[in-house]
Amino acid sequence: MSALAEDLCTPSRTVAGPRAGQRDDVARVALLGTGTVGGAVLARLAEWRARGFGAGLELVHVANSRRALGDAGGVDPSRASAALAVSDRSSDLDAVASALGAGGRRIVIDATASAEVAARHAGWLSAGIDVVTACKLARGTALSDWRAVEDACALGGSRYGDAATVGAGLPLLRSLRELRAGGDRIHAVAGVLSGSLAWLFNHYDGLRPFSGFVRQARDAGYTEPDPREDLSGEDVRRKLLILARAAGVPLEQDAVEVESLVPAGLAALPREAVDAALPQLDPLLRERYAQAYRNGDTLRFIARLEREGAGWSARVGLAALAVDHPLAGGAGTDNRVAIWSDRYDAQPLLIQGPGAGATVTAAGLLDDALRIARG
Repeated sequence: MSALAEDLCTPSRTVAGPRAGQRDDVARVALLGTGTVGGAVLARLAEWRARGFGAGLELVHVANSRRALGDAGGVDPSRASAALAVSDRSSDLDAVASALGAGGRRIVIDATASAEVAARHAGWLSAGIDVVTACKLARGTALSDWRAVEDACALGGSRYGDAATVGAGLPLLRSLRELRAGGDRIHAVAGVLSGSLAWLFNHYDGLRPFSGFVRQARDAGYTEPDPREDLSGEDVRRKLLILARAAGVPLEQDAVEVESLVPAGLAALPREAVDAALPQLDPLLRERYAQAYRNGDTLRFIARLEREGAGWSARVGLAALAVDHPLAGGAGTDNRVAIWSDRYDAQPLLIQGPGAGATVTAAGLLDDALRIARG
């Protein structure tokens, strides 16, 4: 199997032709989710249409958690949000497959963070419908869920585009898969995988309260509305699991050691009480920063996978790095990942770029969709 084929989980398949009124030279697309990322997908599709690019993708179904709209002849992405707002059709995940029609290339773009939608991925794949997603729940949780996606691709002859699940579409998963396809052996992968935590530790100076930076990051949309979801390290755990599995290391969730930055008292609070209690973060972070500063180091929240003897270790947490360490650089919300392998032994392969943001995530989703559409 080629690196690209493995990247998109793509055995061959035989399917029936499209239904009447549908073109057989395009992939029919259903977009699920019209929030920040889904809205950016629509904007990019509209911009493509305006300049005559993007042939090969035809948007035929759009849905959010409440409403849906569709047209076998195509939905205008520039008008989709307005039309959806007044649609009298209720959203129904059971209707997605029929909305895409029978046969031909069919793609679901999942721009949600919904566990309910992620639970449908394997079923769509088994039915021969390709899935492109930024949601980590089907690939970065239980190993059984990851295997269900692999098995469904094989059964349905379908492809799973997951480039946007880690690094917002940076070529991280593709690079790992291409190295393995070329006979390379991965020895370690480490990096800054959270755009929100990257921003925090690129700005924290040890003088002003860390809680103030957390509020700034939240208000700027870099963190989740409840910043504990970022600070707990659980999102980074999922990303590391996805990278590990792409590197050929089938880790279970509990194989990853996670250091949360959230004190127990803050973790136990209801969401509405979190903002007032954020100063609970300050003493620990002030101490960690001061210790790193005394040693001439800088703080970064790092995910690390590496060989240890005959096995592997995987951990996520705050690390003090020398200023010339490969992972100490970057700015803003940049992700920065180092890959060590037979080929990149003494000096790792470094991949860096924006690891958060609707625009880059939408671009990653549509890159995968285009690769699938063009075969």
